[in-house]
Amino acid sequence: MKQLLGVPAFARLWVAAFFGETAEWMLQVALPVYVFQRTGSAATTALSIVLGLLPAVLLSPVAGVVADRWNRRAVLFGVCLGLAAVALPLLAEPGVPVVYAVMAAQAALASVFEPARNALVPELVGVAEVTAANGLMSVNGSVARLAGGWAGGALLGFGGLADVITGYLAVLAVAAALLAKPFRRIAAPAPAAVREPVVRAWLDGLRELTHNRRLRRTGVALVFTSLAQGMFLVLFVVYVLDVLGGSEADAGLLRGVQALGGLAAGFALATVARRAAPAALLGWGALALGLVSAVIWNLSPVTTALGVYAGLFVVVGAPGVAVGAGVLSEIQIAVAPERAGRVLSTTFALIALGTTAGALLAGALVATTGPAVLLNVQAGVYVLAGALMVFRKGRFRVASPAAVVTVEGCRTSSPPATST
Repeated sequence: MKQLLGVPAFARLWVAAFFGETAEWMLQVALPVYVFQRTGSAATTALSIVLGLLPAVLLSPVAGVVADRWNRRAVLFGVCLGLAAVALPLLAEPGVPVVYAVMAAQAALASVFEPARNALVPELVGVAEVTAANGLMSVNGSVARLAGGWAGGALLGFGGLADVITGYLAVLAVAAALLAKPFRRIAAPAPAAVREPVVRAWLDGLRELTHNRRLRRTGVALVFTSLAQGMFLVLFVVYVLDVLGGSEADAGLLRGVQALGGLAAGFALATVARRAAPAALLGWGALALGLVSAVIWNLSPVTTALGVYAGLFVVVGAPGVAVGAGVLSEIQIAVAPERAGRVLSTTFALIALGTTAGALLAGALVATTGPAVLLNVQAGVYVLAGALMVFRKGRFRVASPAAVVTVEGCRTSSPPATST
């Protein structure tokens, strides 16, 4: 872990990511609750989530090519400024249609941010260190979830949406400041890649996902985990406010405390488990998510004590981090750096599609079935995703230390090894 944070460019990216994710979590918790308060409808809450995901699908071709062609640090800085600008209308605590528009604009910008940031990581630390780096990224991501989730719910409950947005803008400004200065290069830049037309470049990345045997199975598992996540985003709000009788601050707390389990998992990935096979992380993590989730959703007849649920949500944070790190590491290891942005962009579009489908399904059916039934289905989908990875033929493979690439600020001087 000290070795990774000893790379100045990665250390700065790591801290900037913390502030950026803290701001993101403030809105992820506050806006769905705000919409539910205004409308009292799970269906409209689901629509708000869908509008926050759809741009990632529609803009996937452009976002991936931008992440591959432009200076990735500059892209991250520009996106931070854009996120602040489009959030300004929320200071007036507007009606639901304006919230929908802002969520869509934020998602459009995030569709560029995520591929650029994750494609940058292996360039700064080397392919052999991506699992450790993703684990370390998840550490500050977990702290950000705790701080941002709690702050979003608490500020909404005590001061209203305007207070949430004021805090959001302040935190986002810190992230932008950390990204404003170029990363120092320590070697000559690599030759520029051939500039294909945008659609052709995106299709090249899509073919990488569909033709790489290693990534095909990962992609199927990712669809299932995304479907389960989409169901959770809608049903969680209903479950906390209606089934448990909790408040907005309680919703923020329960989303936030997952960070504690995520912290433990992140530190483990950055240290003792830094050579863990990414496919194993994804498979066993998804299985654990499903099993612990099933316990949580069936506990309300026994107790609605917030402390019990807080403890269980702490536990569920660890396998969540393992799943995320496993997915990213699989892609970062298997894909050449000049195509990493577009492949990651397509991956995030796939996640958005699965999450959208899950949110729409939950929003449409919850009034008929009730949240408990659908939450058990959600837990089962996680188990299915984990079983797909854990019980596959062949052994899990670990990245070889020989796969390290030479760092030069924002580019690599030699391509990473790929596998199928």
